[in-house]
Amino acid sequence: MSDRTPSAPAGPGQRLAGKTVLVSGSSNGIGAAIARLFVEHGARVAGYDRAPPPGQASACELFVAGDVADADAVAAFVDRAARTFGTIDVVINNAGVDVFSDPLTLAPDDWWRNLAINLGGAWNFSRAALPIMLEHGRGSVVNIASVHGHKIIPGAFPYPVAKHALIGLTKALGLEYAAQGLRFNSISPGLILTDRIERWLSSQPDPEAARRRQTELLPSRRIGEPDEVAYTALFLASDEARFINATDIVIDGGRTQLYHE
Repeated sequence: MSDRTPSAPAGPGQRLAGKTVLVSGSSNGIGAAIARLFVEHGARVAGYDRAPPPGQASACELFVAGDVADADAVAAFVDRAARTFGTIDVVINNAGVDVFSDPLTLAPDDWWRNLAINLGGAWNFSRAALPIMLEHGRGSVVNIASVHGHKIIPGAFPYPVAKHALIGLTKALGLEYAAQGLRFNSISPGLILTDRIERWLSSQPDPEAARRRQTELLPSRRIGEPDEVAYTALFLASDEARFINATDIVIDGGRTQLYHE
């Protein structure tokens, strides 16, 4: 018999005490920040990524290397995590890949790779975890979308296609399973200072000018940090957000609200 009565929020510093969390793309950037923060708040975290964290110990209690686009591999990982920890309470679908191209020169393989990872990966994890969450009558899924899921930036095709669809997937599943005690929400980060973005800035002809330009585009006049996304994910994953469902939260310092730049 399932118990769908929401539990009271955990005490300060232990907002995920006793919860089992899956994090895709856990080895770096936003995913690594989420894994670390969730462990600090009492969660048992199982991470999934193409490779372990470079040169550092993973915060995850269980880590498996794999491709989020491989539905069978994802299902095997979710099953292993459920058997190891006894249940699955939270899924963080963070894994993603940049695919930017001119529409008429975009290779077919890149079109499908964009969809398979940026959209299909979240579906593979959600599909595998759904039966476990439904059995227990509770669960929170947080999808890491993007401001590209709200605004179109020329030259970024086809990445926004997948991110728009990911927000749609979040809302559709959130409403589909709300009465069964499950919640699906998404976070849409803007520019966040991950290792990937640092490498991109460093690759520009004038890295300092590129960093300055990106900073000046933001109303806050600073670039976001991975921990700022992680804290939002922590809130959505916790019982503090137990009545928030089918919702997207934009974390971009207000940039998408600008009428013009």
